[in-house]
Formats: sequence, structure tokens, C-alpha cells
Amino acid sequence: MNYKNIAVFASHGGSDLQAIIDGCKSGSINARVCVVISNNSTSMALQRAKKEGIPALHISTSTTATLAETTLEALTAHNADIIFLAGYLKKIPSEILVAYENRIFNIHPSLLPKYGGKGMHGINVHAAVIDAGETETGITIHRVTAEYDQGDILAQKKVPVHPTDTPETLAARVLQQEHIFLVEFLSKNP
Repeated sequence: MNYKNIAVFASHGGSDLQAIIDGCKSGSINARVCVVISNNSTSMALQRAKKEGIPALHISTSTTATLAETTLEALTAHNADIIFLAGYLKKIPSEILVAYENRIFNIHPSLLPKYGGKGMHGINVHAAVIDAGETETGITIHRVTAEYDQGDILAQKKVPVHPTDTPETLAARVLQQEHIFLVEFLSKNP
């Protein structure tokens, strides 16, 4: 599939979003971020988008009674070809899943199918990896479906777990690799 316009959904810091923006600006990704949507009005992702001159929208159940419809209208208005979830912590409504079937992607901080599912995000994933005594973890990019972290796995990258790791040190190392990996993935057109 060839695409030009990436809609990015993010809930908090937006460092993955920034990696995508930077990848587009450098030409590594032959596309542009056309809109950023967050369910969190105070997310750093919205601030990053505004700083870059990218439309930044807070769309949540606190802003609209018709979440799916409002989101689809925004995606259409900004000509989004694909959606990339970069730390977006809400379930995608079925109407959006249908409209963008096979065109919604997520980055997850583990080697799925391990450590995925509802509630498995951020530091929770890294704590579970360490608690299980894993020697490696990683990053997975997958298609988004109605079930958390159950879509087709498209790419994975391994990251070592060190004996001295804490959830925080592991999270930092995985996140650093996420930024590189997602740009590599998007540069190849999903």
C-alpha cells in the first residue's frame, strides 16, 4: 500500500510521534503526519503537533457524544490514509476499524503475543517482563483489531533485558529502540 498522510493517535508524551514527525521531515518516511488525535487534552503529543504546525485535536468522550463519528470526520477532513497508534491508550471504535480496515497500526513495547492485552502498556509491560525473568523483550508493530494486541504481527525487534534492569531502565532502552524501529517500519510503507 502506498500512503502519503499518516494520522497519529497518542495519549501522553508523544515521543514516538516526534520520531515519526522527524522521520517525515528528514525524508526517511515518504509521508507526512496530517493530524494528531489525543484522548487527553493535556498530552504532550498535542503540544508537539502544534509546535510542528500539525493539526492537533483532542477527541474524547468528554468532548463529543459521537466519538467514532467525530474521529472519522477528522480523519476524512485531513485525508488520512493510515492511522498509527503511538502510545494511544483507548480502544478504537468498531466504526473506525471498519473504515480503516488493515490500515491501523500499533507499536507495542514487548514481543507479542507475550505481555499484551488490556492493561499491558507502558511500565506495566516492563515490570511483567522483569518479573517473569525474561532475558529479552522487544518491540512489536501490528495491525489493530477489535481485541487489544491481537492483530497480525508485521514486524518485531528484540531488545535485551539486563540482570540489573528495573522497569524504568528497561522502558528507557525499549523506547529508544522504538523510535528507530518505527521509522524503519514506516519508511517501507506498511
